[in-house]
Amino acid sequence: MSAVRRRIIIVTAVHGPSAHHLNDAYKSLCDQELPEGWEWHWVIQEDGKTDDVTLFVPDDEQVTFRQGRSGGPGVARTMALAHADGDYVKILDADDQLPPGALARDIAVLERDPSIGWTTSRVLDLMPDGSTVGFDQDPEDGPIEPGSVLAHWQEHNYRAQVHPATLCVRRDLLLALGGWMALPASEDTGLLLALDAVSRGWFTREVGLLYRKWPGQATGQAAHTDTAERDARMAVVQARAQALAYNRWHYPVTV
Repeated sequence: MSAVRRRIIIVTAVHGPSAHHLNDAYKSLCDQELPEGWEWHWVIQEDGKTDDVTLFVPDDEQVTFRQGRSGGPGVARTMALAHADGDYVKILDADDQLPPGALARDIAVLERDPSIGWTTSRVLDLMPDGSTVGFDQDPEDGPIEPGSVLAHWQEHNYRAQVHPATLCVRRDLLLALGGWMALPASEDTGLLLALDAVSRGWFTREVGLLYRKWPGQATGQAAHTDTAERDARMAVVQARAQALAYNRWHYPVTV
């Protein structure tokens, strides 16, 4: 009888313009070395039902591909949770890549300390010419206490000290918070601040994500920086985090 293996679930939302980057994301997954007894399962959820993505989905039994009504990346990721049959959920955008060791480091932190609900890590922007650019305000390696991300975000013009695209989350905590926020953008920031409101996190200073910069990415479009919409998004993200903190529900629950 083969031993039961544990899974870390990689969740990716994708739409037609970003689908051609899936091969690079897949290669970065294949290059991961996991702890003994672990495996990854990649759940790719198309934001819509088109013929534009299927061609780029790897033919691999570790990959599940689903489609659904278009509702934005937050909706697609949340729908992907229907197939998240593992202990932890790792975010990987279709156009990004994981450096070697990223998944193993996330697993090690969450396995070592049950009081940690989520992890983040250092990011390098991957530029079109192949060069990388870092962020000069990374926090120290170690735990992130509840409320500290919200405080930094409020003091730095809605910019957190850790990147939501690097999140790895305990699946039960992610489900308890309802997945990603139903917003046209900043849905991952909304999740980060909700996690920060109810649980301890962790930051790893080793690079855990290559964040691709390219003309077609959603955050580079004019609509993403529309002032009125951005202010409304930030208002509801902040209100949710504050409401969670006010109601004093904490993870993990102690009896």
